[in-house]
Amino acid sequence: MLELIKRMDSSPDVSAMDTLTLPYELRIRGRLKAVTDNGQDVGLFLDRGPVLRHGDLLQARTGEVIRVCAAAEPVTTAYISNGLPLARLCYHLGNRHVSLAIGADDDGRHWVRFPPDHVLEELAELLGASLSHHEAPFDPESGAYAHAGREHAHSHAHSHDHDHGHSHSDGHSHAH
Repeated sequence: MLELIKRMDSSPDVSAMDTLTLPYELRIRGRLKAVTDNGQDVGLFLDRGPVLRHGDLLQARTGEVIRVCAAAEPVTTAYISNGLPLARLCYHLGNRHVSLAIGADDDGRHWVRFPPDHVLEELAELLGASLSHHEAPFDPESGAYAHAGREHAHSHAHSHDHDHGHSHSDGHSHAH
């Protein structure tokens, strides 16, 4: 079994030897046994927390690279006008703590995608959305406080004193 132990920055310059297609519910896990798209047994041994995103790269203990793909799965896509109607729909659905994917089709139709749920679907229709039930990759927004690779766009530098209970050679200490 190939042991996938490291998340890598996604790059077109890195060639993957295989792909691993997983639904969202499995891409949120750091530990997992799976089979790649070419039939290779793999085990994920990753840090917990960050969600595997479509296109992410994973490196095996032995150096091989696998590209993650979001599997098509049952979803509800709510189509709605851009601007205030889209913002209102995102606000009300997000206020129910559901994972949402937000996007637009090539023809410019804006949408919000979520796992099928009759209560959420009713709410979306009340807010003016038209619904489509189908299978599609579900790659929801990661949230403002995500700490994974490309989703982490801010610094965590601190200007206040910290104390670990041990000294540092640079003359200051860090406490948490």
